[in-house]
Amino acid sequence: MSERITASDLARMLVAAAQCLRERHEYLSQLDSVAGDGDHGTTMLRSAEQMDAAAQDASLETPGALLKDTGWRVLSVDGGASSALLGTFLTGMGEAAGEDDLDCAALAAVFESGLNALFKQTKARPGDKTMVDALAPAVAAIRSAAQAANSIAAALQDAAAAAETGAESTKALVARYGRARLLGEKTLTHADAGAASIALIFHGFSQPFLAQREN
Repeated sequence: MSERITASDLARMLVAAAQCLRERHEYLSQLDSVAGDGDHGTTMLRSAEQMDAAAQDASLETPGALLKDTGWRVLSVDGGASSALLGTFLTGMGEAAGEDDLDCAALAAVFESGLNALFKQTKARPGDKTMVDALAPAVAAIRSAAQAANSIAAALQDAAAAAETGAESTKALVARYGRARLLGEKTLTHADAGAASIALIFHGFSQPFLAQREN
């Protein structure tokens, strides 16, 4: 991979993210069973299938087309708020991606566009024990890496680490959205399932670049 991300690179990132969700879907459902319906892992499995389908569509030849199509596919998953917000994030990314390959600064702008699109659909913010607690720091990490003129590989690795830290931090938070909010302090000590999913997705996004560096 070069210092620009192509649609093919994005496809590999989506496939790797989907694989991470598949491998940990039972864990995600276990987390969701604490304060939800216990079906979050199943929803993420369906979302992973749509991510794979988009990645394998040879007609999606530009970053923008691939991300928008992926987002719409995920939005079609009948999985409540989690798939709707993930799909919104991906389509928001696609709106900013356009037709050109992405350098690190452009990649940061694409992720920021996705986060802004999500913020238009939810009032949840960092500290509310939702996927935002993993997503916001991951996106910020990519922007920081771009400003420091770091490589795309480093930016995505930083983002994965930030998302994991953010997901872990939700164990100390009280849920303020969804069914979980009704349980109040009973949600303490348990990570939010949505945040854990985002951490897995960003871990997957970084994997193709790790493999490239090791070869």
